[in-house]
Amino acid sequence: MTDTSTSATQASSHSYRKVAIAACFGTFLEWYDFLTFATLAVVFGPLFFPSSDPSTGLLASLATFGVGMVVRPVGAAIFGSIGDRIGRRPVFMITITLMGIATVCVGFLPTYSQVGIWAPILLVALRLLQGISAGGEIGGSAVYLTEHAGDINRGFKTSFLQLMGPLGILVSTLQIALLQSYLTPDEFLSWGWRVPFWVSLILLLLAFKARMALEETPIYLQLSKSDTQSKSPLRDNFKDPETRKRMFLLFFCISAGGAVLFFCVQVYTSIFLKTSVKLAPQLVDQLSVYATIALLPLTIFAGWLSDKIGRKPVVVSGLILGAALILPAFHLLQNIGREVIEDSATSRIIIILILIGLSAILALVVGPQTALLAELFPAKTRNSAAMLPHNLAAGWIGGLLPLIVTWLNQEWGNNIAGLWYPTIFLASGAVVALFYLPETRKIDLRN
Repeated sequence: MTDTSTSATQASSHSYRKVAIAACFGTFLEWYDFLTFATLAVVFGPLFFPSSDPSTGLLASLATFGVGMVVRPVGAAIFGSIGDRIGRRPVFMITITLMGIATVCVGFLPTYSQVGIWAPILLVALRLLQGISAGGEIGGSAVYLTEHAGDINRGFKTSFLQLMGPLGILVSTLQIALLQSYLTPDEFLSWGWRVPFWVSLILLLLAFKARMALEETPIYLQLSKSDTQSKSPLRDNFKDPETRKRMFLLFFCISAGGAVLFFCVQVYTSIFLKTSVKLAPQLVDQLSVYATIALLPLTIFAGWLSDKIGRKPVVVSGLILGAALILPAFHLLQNIGREVIEDSATSRIIIILILIGLSAILALVVGPQTALLAELFPAKTRNSAAMLPHNLAAGWIGGLLPLIVTWLNQEWGNNIAGLWYPTIFLASGAVVALFYLPETRKIDLRN
């Protein structure tokens, strides 16, 4: 009996690893494609939005990136409902194909000098497809992976999915830096910027092949056999008071909290050190890589910890620490950064420790996030209930955060003043989560 049980456990473990690798690789591709566009925003300005004022072209390019963020909830609404009606796996295949094709096409687009106004129109259209695809993938992959994870160590098993965003940033940034070091500026502007988009074709073929071998989740198969599926899952979600409440909690506390911290830790620290502290861009990029690498094991640890003590205390701790420490951390970065300019090795170490500390706070919120997305909702409407608020928070709260923080900084004439906005947001999310967020780590996902 023991041998049979052990064999079944090993087979189940092997099956889950296969599912996890395919799901994570596909999500990595989504993030790689989505973020490569952001990394190249400065390049897209003169190529697709030529203007006598360079800043106008850059703003147009950044707005095109923002469009992809804004339409993410549209993709979530469409694909979330499809996932509840016909299955999680078909959505998986559609979204990765859509993202891959749109991204590869960007690599073959003619520039403004070649086709005129059609160049930015086509670029915006492809960006819209990327955003809709990301809305269907990010959130849906969390539900798919969690429904395969079983009841034991769900937080730990699913936390690996959260590594794909930082890895997407890392690979995209390093690849572009490598191209720029080997190519002349003219070569990079001529054709070098297209290479990352061509590379995504290889990644797409690999991810598609891996996902073709995947099976539907056992929970959805059980639903389809019992004929308890919802015909209008999104409408049913908004009709049910408990589901509405949990959708709001996911939006305001978990997903928006994670998006706010992600911006502050992974994005704004780099901007702040380059523009306000005036550190060399190469040094800042190096420090950012250290912080991103540290984030990976910290995220896994937070997922594991949520299995031991619960999802709620881990997430609420992250929100409270974020609200309490973001402003002091940036004040410290500003003061220590001045010593780095004078080539102080000790100061550089302190900055690295500050960045790692901020990464630990981010990890507390995003580590249990994958499991929470699925655990908060009933099986028959889980996909749509999880995906819409998650992408709404990431697309609108996270996407608009850079604009709001920059505007507040300009209004108050202070490079740190705008951070009061994410501080207040995180504090509010912590209070709401403390009183209303349910504990979900022992919930039965089949119900």
